[in-house]
Amino acid sequence: MTDVLDTALQTTLDGVLEVIARRREEFGEKKFVPRDIISEFKKVGIYRAATPRRFGGDALPPSRFLRIIEQISAVDASAGWVASFGSSVYLAALPLDTQAELYADGPDVAFAGGLYPVRKAERSDDGWNVTGEWKFSSGCRGADILGVGLVGNEHTGGKPLTALLRPEQVEIVENWDVIGLNGTGSHDLRVTGQVVRDEWTFVRGGEPTVDEPLYRYPAIAYAAQVLAVVNLGAGRAALDYAISTGSGRTGITGAPKLADRAYYRMDVAKAEAELRSARAFFYEISDEVYATVEAGDPATDKQKALLRLASTHVARVGAKAVHTAYTLSGTAAIYDVNPMQRYLRDASVVTQHAFLGDGIYDGAGAVLMDVPPSIPAFI
Repeated sequence: MTDVLDTALQTTLDGVLEVIARRREEFGEKKFVPRDIISEFKKVGIYRAATPRRFGGDALPPSRFLRIIEQISAVDASAGWVASFGSSVYLAALPLDTQAELYADGPDVAFAGGLYPVRKAERSDDGWNVTGEWKFSSGCRGADILGVGLVGNEHTGGKPLTALLRPEQVEIVENWDVIGLNGTGSHDLRVTGQVVRDEWTFVRGGEPTVDEPLYRYPAIAYAAQVLAVVNLGAGRAALDYAISTGSGRTGITGAPKLADRAYYRMDVAKAEAELRSARAFFYEISDEVYATVEAGDPATDKQKALLRLASTHVARVGAKAVHTAYTLSGTAAIYDVNPMQRYLRDASVVTQHAFLGDGIYDGAGAVLMDVPPSIPAFI
């Protein structure tokens, strides 16, 4: 699959990237991406990327969507992280009538979920009586629909449910105080006594009710990919900054400019090779798996494992590229005004996500050697 987006889409995206570049400091200060930026994302098709075609969406092949998120993340990782949730294929597990209602006003619906910890909910005549507080609802301040996680039952095969609510039914608890990805607004969601009908719940990772290629693609693996790709963008931005800086100035002490130093050239080149190699693996396996499901065949267990492996690997390599660039940048990088500070903090947060932990290497290795993985629901 081509590495270049359609000309019209790229032109629109370039305009949005300029807006993000001007306002990224604001996102960190406010600790969320404002709703008018969400509207800009809608212009690029972020929130129709995972909407079924039958409801007017684009249902994009994953690698095309991932390339958009990569570009956004290179400008601002928080904006990329929030935009990444436009990939939510989980919603395709809703009943078709519910999806028709959800997309009645158009396919551009911004979803955010505070899915953990899963909470018990009492049954009512109409559905589920939902009360509780949920964490990590990235992008909740700009969402059109919000999800919270519920404990499953005998009808869900033990998998958790997600209950959907409108923003007016939910209180946002503004407690996002972190070292990186400040602008994602990953606040808690608090719900008190809201009844959610069965048709507005779905099994997370359950069978989709829509039969289109995107919804045959492994949903959990895709959820990991859209987060990992943020570090591809951060790593790219950090290396570009190191290359530009190395070419253009002498050291604070008056020593030769950085590009004249062999260690600087060597470390930048190694990081460049590692980042590009990890990126190639990441997109190669994504395109391979999509071609499989597009042809009507299910993704194999090994393909799913390679998707998970490529995601964790690219997140780690992206973070390593940032750290290399930061270390090479010397004293100048310790100042808050230096962009390397933002790259370093954001990239370090991405690798902390549960979907991208070191255990994924163990799970992938197990599947590749035909050993049952110890991680529940790994594939």
